[in-house]
Amino acid sequence: MRRRSVEEIVFASSSTVYGEPETIPVGEDAPLKPISVYGASKAACENIIHSYTKLYGVKAVVLRYANIVGPRLRHGVVWDFINKLLVDRRRLEILGDGKQVRSYMHVEDAVEATMIAWRRSKGDFEVYNVASEDWITVDEVADVVVEVMELEDVEKVYRPVLHGIGWPGDVKRVALRIDRLMMLGFKPKMRSKEAIARTVAELLRKISKKS
Repeated sequence: MRRRSVEEIVFASSSTVYGEPETIPVGEDAPLKPISVYGASKAACENIIHSYTKLYGVKAVVLRYANIVGPRLRHGVVWDFINKLLVDRRRLEILGDGKQVRSYMHVEDAVEATMIAWRRSKGDFEVYNVASEDWITVDEVADVVVEVMELEDVEKVYRPVLHGIGWPGDVKRVALRIDRLMMLGFKPKMRSKEAIARTVAELLRKISKKS
């Protein structure tokens, strides 16, 4: 960017930079305490970008996304649940104790939020949380997937490690405040459950076309 005189950057960061915040929802001014290498790498990128805004006059918009879902999803809990249930429609393995808390946002909302933040930000270095207005548990995600797949009597089998998380580096509870983004004029069209339900339906249509 510096060598080519590119003046603006919109960086896709992540809610993982917050690690395990003491309270939720967490705002952009909260300390960055990532507990995974992925989160640490995002925080490091944010710091490098900030230094370039000061040294070279680059304008930066940093977006800390929640869990983004949609028709091209190929990883994460929703994708995992669908594929497990396609193999065994009576039993669902859940990594963790099911009580992990997250916000989920459909990619259409995420794209709109991204464009609004880019176009309407005024400062040289602006940071925005990008998420839905609510948050739900992994158990609730499983319930939505089961409902959309029209399954019944599905046994949930939990595989927790440490304090109920699914794997080392997994965060127990994180949800984002989006007041700053909404002040720019953004309003999510979907809440977390709706975003997941729509994603499950979209993915099932794609899977059925391939089979």
